[in-house]
Amino acid sequence: MADSVPPVQAVFWRWVIALVAVAPFAARPFWRQRKAIRRHLGFVALASLLGVALYNTLVHQAGLTTSATNMGMIMAASPVIMAVWSRLGGERLGTRRVLGMAAAVIGVLLLVGKGSLALDLGAGDLWMFAAALSFASYSALLKRRPAEIGGLAFLFVTFLLGALMLAPVYAVSLAVQGGFTVGAGTVGPLLYVGVASSAVAFFAWNKAVSLIGAARAGIVYYLQPVCVALLSYALLGERLGALGAACMALILGGVALSSAR
Repeated sequence: MADSVPPVQAVFWRWVIALVAVAPFAARPFWRQRKAIRRHLGFVALASLLGVALYNTLVHQAGLTTSATNMGMIMAASPVIMAVWSRLGGERLGTRRVLGMAAAVIGVLLLVGKGSLALDLGAGDLWMFAAALSFASYSALLKRRPAEIGGLAFLFVTFLLGALMLAPVYAVSLAVQGGFTVGAGTVGPLLYVGVASSAVAFFAWNKAVSLIGAARAGIVYYLQPVCVALLSYALLGERLGALGAACMALILGGVALSSAR
């Protein structure tokens, strides 16, 4: 969508679609828990800002000037930040998990630095690092979600608040950049990111964090850049190369080490 839909407009419609997708399942729990949501509105608003409004806007902005492969690889930095937040919260990480994370991070840095740890980052890469920080902070917040707010109600209200936060920026984008052409090339991708990459993925991620914590769930997140690199090669024609394959192997090895019992 980088060439067809302005980033803010893409993100706004992404969350409107996600909101519609979860409404049949979440509207009733949201209404039943509205008093609890009102009591914890500050917490819910911060989660909406970090995980919905800010994170995804940064991702779409990054996509204008860096490759999908780089975006996926840089996003693998987020588990490190999740682990730091978890450690500050009192969770023990263990030597094996730390070593596995280190191996995966080195793989990411080597790939983005094209074989060197001395990074030469472009604007899109920096936007993506900011997105990783935002998402990691959101994930750390999930573990502190008030018990009286259920997963579906939380999902619904964060999508709603996130869309409302984006509405003024969306209006500015419309005035300055104009709208986008409605057609199969724009509606199809928006429906996919709204339903699959937002409603379904965020429900699964929030559930995972609530069950095993952000630090451990974050280890599995290292697999995302591997999937992104392979899909980018197959669908977008982005070259992987020997360095990319080696870095993917390093990342996978780090995931295996961190996840082993």
